[in-house]
Amino acid sequence: MKKTNVRAAIRSVTVPPLLAALVASAHAAAAPSPETAFVNGYVYTVDAKNSVAEGVSVRDGKIITVGNNATVRASVGPHAKVIDLHGRMLMPGLVDGHMHPLDGGLLLLFCSLQYRALTEAELVTRVTACRNDPSIPRPGGWLIVNAWFQEAMLPKGTVLTRATLDRIDPVHPIVLHSSFGHSALLNTAALKAAGIDATTKAPEGGEIHHDASGQPTGLLEDSAMDYVVKAEPPPDEAAYLQAAQAALAALRAQGVTSFLDAMAREQDFHAFTAAQKKGVLTARAHLAPLITPTMGSDAKGATDYAIRMRQLYDQGPIVQSPSVTIRNVKLFMDGVISAPALTGIVSEPYRVNKGTAARPDWEPGTSFGPTPYFPHAVLTPLLEELVKAGFDPHMHADGDGAVHIALHAVEQVRSALPGSDFRPALAHDEMVIASDLPRFAQLEAIPVLSFQWEKRAPDTTGATEDALGPIRVAAMEPAYALEKAGARIAYGSDWPVDLLNEWFALKVGVTRENDPEAGAQYRGPLGSQPPLSRASALRAITMNSSYELRQENTTGSIEPGKLADLIVLDRNVMTIPAQEISHTKVLLTMVGGDIVWSTGEVAPVTHGPGLRTSGAGSGAL
Repeated sequence: MKKTNVRAAIRSVTVPPLLAALVASAHAAAAPSPETAFVNGYVYTVDAKNSVAEGVSVRDGKIITVGNNATVRASVGPHAKVIDLHGRMLMPGLVDGHMHPLDGGLLLLFCSLQYRALTEAELVTRVTACRNDPSIPRPGGWLIVNAWFQEAMLPKGTVLTRATLDRIDPVHPIVLHSSFGHSALLNTAALKAAGIDATTKAPEGGEIHHDASGQPTGLLEDSAMDYVVKAEPPPDEAAYLQAAQAALAALRAQGVTSFLDAMAREQDFHAFTAAQKKGVLTARAHLAPLITPTMGSDAKGATDYAIRMRQLYDQGPIVQSPSVTIRNVKLFMDGVISAPALTGIVSEPYRVNKGTAARPDWEPGTSFGPTPYFPHAVLTPLLEELVKAGFDPHMHADGDGAVHIALHAVEQVRSALPGSDFRPALAHDEMVIASDLPRFAQLEAIPVLSFQWEKRAPDTTGATEDALGPIRVAAMEPAYALEKAGARIAYGSDWPVDLLNEWFALKVGVTRENDPEAGAQYRGPLGSQPPLSRASALRAITMNSSYELRQENTTGSIEPGKLADLIVLDRNVMTIPAQEISHTKVLLTMVGGDIVWSTGEVAPVTHGPGLRTSGAGSGAL
């Protein structure tokens, strides 16, 4: 996630009607058939040749046959369930290699600014409406607001302070969490509750902004948000389980059959383990324990923590039914390159305006971003210890300086442990030094990219363009350059940094364009790089993400012997106009041979309590 702290959770046990419909108990489902045959379809296999077949058969949760209709029908018995696809596209289930699903589930339940570009007045109106809405809980009197698109505040350059929130409520704490997760804005009451005043020092990897008189403005960056986390009333396990179920409902409606929780904390482990025990875990859950910069200086202690989480929660090898897996660990190298935060570590300094607002003169400044969260002297021995314990490091690296630091450490560990097959992942990689592009393939490091960022938008244009300059902006989001250099690109949505919409992300990945509704200022492709091909984008979100999570032998493609993690779409994303890919709807999601989501147009749900045969509301997720 574009964040370095434990995001302040939203607290509630009240579910809006739409979400309640998604997680409510369905009508009694028929017992799953031991055999299922899909015929008359466009089966996009994502095998080594990207083969296309007519059908696929499934028995006991595994794929038996892939081929033409006659072959598929012959592979099952007379009592098999036969599903006629009527030409629809069937493909492997989506494997999301970087997200924060528990936070996403909480976001679905609480006050949200919905990632919208707002003026200060519009923001005040929306937050005031939340304060006055009795259905939105106020744990301990706190109002916690999420999905604040800080980079898109209008007009350009708007910077909020605690005074804005004090006008809404000067007595009770209010916190706005930015959608990128790297900033939070607190009113005076929240600052007081968090123990922040003019003398408070920011922790390592964080910043507390102050005004001219030395008083805190209310804006906190990165690890400074830990003050808020400690002050906010904690939710109970029931609320977290409810959030996990809400997230799983959203994921199966999107066709996600496996995911990496890329910043797992105790509540994540508890919630998804509880969902598995309750029989409602409908996606394969990989959870990466968070190793903070403070923990990093004690390599053995940090590794012992990760081992303890694995011993407590890992449920063993991947099997037919979804389970919880602990194979990865998460580290943050930096923040984000987007303005106004500019907390990503860059190889050349951010630009500053040495002119005026009317006549700007953007020149290199002195800031390269923050001090590295994990200096080389700390990072290399830490990674080595983690790798020796059997973990794959998953590192947030947004700026090209952070990417360089991470790659250098990977190179050192490869040299120190030549027999290790560890699979290091570098998430985001929004900027990469040209000479570092081939090092991903050379070091077998996996870039995990969020395709939806590869477009013109408030976070990639405007103030961000000013700070980076045209040369760096032209090379932003280097998916094509990484692929050309031989990197194995995986995909991660980073939900809830953005609205969960895997199909919009895929559309952006193959066009590098925003939707027309975004406005004229955001039309046209981002930068000068070509987009990925459709085959490359689909492979990134299926087979390559499966490789990232060490389950490429069981998921990611439709081949005999693999687990039947399959989805059926309402359109063929390989043949329709590229802009239409974002409108794709998932008609059916199958995990391990069980249909866990269906709109009813293809087949009913066959597994589990709390699952649904209707697609109502899925488009809002």
